[in-house]
Amino acid sequence: RSGGDGPDIYKGKICSLKARALLIDMEEGVVNEILQGPLRDVFDSKQLITDVSGSGNNWAVGHKLYGCQYRENIVEKLRKTAEHCDCLQCFFIIHSMGGGTGSGLGTFVLNLLEDEFPEVYRFVTSVYPSGEDDVITSPYNSVLAMKELNEHADCVLPIENESLFDIVNKIHQMINSGKLGSTVKQSSLVTSSAGSTKTVQEKPFDAMNNIVANLLLNLTSSARFEGSLNMDLNEITMNLVPFPRLHYLVSSLTPLYTLADVNVPPRRLDQMFSDAFSRDHQLIQADPKHSLYLACALLVRGNVQVSDLRRNIERLKPSLHFVSWNQEGWKTGLCSVPPVGHSHSLLALANNTCVKPTFIELKDRFMKLYKKKAHLHHYLHVDGMEQSCFSEAVSSLSDLIEEYNELDATKGGPRTDPSRLKIAV
Repeated sequence: RSGGDGPDIYKGKICSLKARALLIDMEEGVVNEILQGPLRDVFDSKQLITDVSGSGNNWAVGHKLYGCQYRENIVEKLRKTAEHCDCLQCFFIIHSMGGGTGSGLGTFVLNLLEDEFPEVYRFVTSVYPSGEDDVITSPYNSVLAMKELNEHADCVLPIENESLFDIVNKIHQMINSGKLGSTVKQSSLVTSSAGSTKTVQEKPFDAMNNIVANLLLNLTSSARFEGSLNMDLNEITMNLVPFPRLHYLVSSLTPLYTLADVNVPPRRLDQMFSDAFSRDHQLIQADPKHSLYLACALLVRGNVQVSDLRRNIERLKPSLHFVSWNQEGWKTGLCSVPPVGHSHSLLALANNTCVKPTFIELKDRFMKLYKKKAHLHHYLHVDGMEQSCFSEAVSSLSDLIEEYNELDATKGGPRTDPSRLKIAV
């Protein structure tokens, strides 16, 4: 980019660069913020769909009402965006589970994609609500959305606001204790505009979003850069999802902060692999080490050799519990270009039964409201919404939990190596 101003480059910025994205929100606020923010040139204003009133934290309004209303518009804009792709690999859907538009219209778009592009994989990054959520109806919205994710997504990367918040707090503590060995950069997302560290009370959404953005950057790095062991996005689903419904992958990132935020001494390579399997680096409140692995993927960026990968897999393997029929369930990708300012980084994706407690907690919060039939009337007055939608959604979630229970029951059983063929010499 520094090679002078060409027709596409102006003041070091690529003018012709447009995000291949469709931004949908049933209230204008957030989308307008993007249009006025630093990324306004990247998003095409023709690729926005907004309404005024929002979905009122109601899944039925988002899914049934706005879904029908905007269906044609969404399909047309999706097709337009897809036609620009030389090689359409997959769709990413990024949405929240707790609100009305994110859960309702988000899962409606997921169904649309399955109808319109049945052959293309659908990756979903879902932000799950935390226990102290400020949306009272979020358990309803989340469980109704979970049924759609169970049936129509190929791969779901669950993320919890609580985990992101804890990660940002840890970075603050490291900064304040001087552990990072140097200063935070003034323009950092981890700091406020004044350059002083934000107080813990204020939720630092920019910094939290930054972590999710880094997850997606690492996930797509093989499609964007050269590497000695490139990994196609579709290979993730192919290798990490042995059963169609068990497609929830726990993600962990190291290092957790970008160097846009902090000047951090580089972690030792082996330490980075250990970090990826520790509780502190998971983007969901879970501990994969003490649960059962169905499969695991390691996506490494930077100057790392295949031998480094092998060595670390062999080192970590004894402490991880893999299902008996997939003891070698590792998928690896090596991309030679590290994130800006780092020497290397690692994204670990684990198909692990440790997501089960998140689902159980969600079901418990749902049942507390549902037993009392609290707030149900808000949903049932929407056309096409019936009480059976709730009972089907909760039984879909119960089935999913049961599938994880059955797998967990096999943990700790005798490991039987399949008998090898004996070849007569």
